[in-house]
Amino acid sequence: MSTGSESQNSLVIPFNKPYIPEKTEQYMLEALRSSKHCGNHGWNQKCIGWMKDRYGFEEVFMVPSGTAALEMGVMLAGVGPGDEVILPSYTFSSTATAVLLNGGTPVFCEIEPDTMNLDPTRLEEVITPRTKMIIPIDYAGIPCDVERICEIADKHDIIVMVDAAQSLNSKSSTGKWAGSNVPLATFSFHETKNYSCGEGGALVVNKKEWIERAHFLQEKGTDRRLVLDGVKSKYGWVDKGSSYLLSDILAAMLFAQFEEMDSITENRGKIVSVYKDITRSFEDRGCISTPKPPQGTVSNNHAFFLIFDTQENRREFIERLKTDFNVYAYIGYVALHSFKKGLEMGYKPEDLPITEDLASRIVRMPLYADLAKSDHELGYAANAIQTVLSGIYPE
Repeated sequence: MSTGSESQNSLVIPFNKPYIPEKTEQYMLEALRSSKHCGNHGWNQKCIGWMKDRYGFEEVFMVPSGTAALEMGVMLAGVGPGDEVILPSYTFSSTATAVLLNGGTPVFCEIEPDTMNLDPTRLEEVITPRTKMIIPIDYAGIPCDVERICEIADKHDIIVMVDAAQSLNSKSSTGKWAGSNVPLATFSFHETKNYSCGEGGALVVNKKEWIERAHFLQEKGTDRRLVLDGVKSKYGWVDKGSSYLLSDILAAMLFAQFEEMDSITENRGKIVSVYKDITRSFEDRGCISTPKPPQGTVSNNHAFFLIFDTQENRREFIERLKTDFNVYAYIGYVALHSFKKGLEMGYKPEDLPITEDLASRIVRMPLYADLAKSDHELGYAANAIQTVLSGIYPE
């Protein structure tokens, strides 16, 4: 095994590195020189049109972040004081804070070990007469079981919005694009995502009757959109809202990646395949477990995770990768129900034992498109991971 001193001269494999297509600079300069830098100009419209054509979304709103998309979606759904919103505890804090900001109460549901997504079989346990909305997530680019979730939601007259921050360009086991078969869906274009622009996001609205109001919410509660469409001569204040708009310069950066989406997804898939190969024997021995998407799922290869048998082995794996090889793996989400804000809401760690246990043992591997372009770097990362695993779990 390599030693810490040897690693000083070795490669560094970061957890993530944003992909920058060749046309990025050209497009961003065009946006800069257009003197139209705010939201909903030409490059935003290119991104919107591209997503609608490829995925069949009814309408797309380009926003400053995935967090902003969640806030706007919760607002559009009419969540307010006294309303409960069900979501997994295993998610990023934005999913919950969007509910809190609108006066709602997050209610946490257990997850499935194979996907780390919300478990539909546990959903009705937490539905009450106050349940207004369900926000499942698509973890690691694996679409949640949205068909079953929507079936339950329809029975109880509950709105579903999928937090699909990580799953753009994934397909569910039924062959539907992520975000295409729910009333609302959100995506993130943060620099850690497959297709990114530093900070950015999108809200998908698939209910036609909600589209006009979504424009009002995006434009600070004004009907400015009607002026732009030539329906009115001047705009006024008609609703609540905020400045949920993505700069056109960032949209230009994003569009360059949309054009190379298939190659980005393919390169990430090569890395996932290598990781599957080198971890298979350890999974067969019961040392770790890896993602198991439902049969027929098409993943965008956002992430590859390992769930270790113990917290101590997880800690040792992350530390030895970093110290001995300069390879950076990362933990998953903290379980929201057992962190500070969740505890303030009255939750205890033992309230969701499956989530609590899995969140304490999960590790995400370094995964970015450029890693697949260098056999040397990918081979180095794979050897490091395999060597550390072999040290923790000798034959």
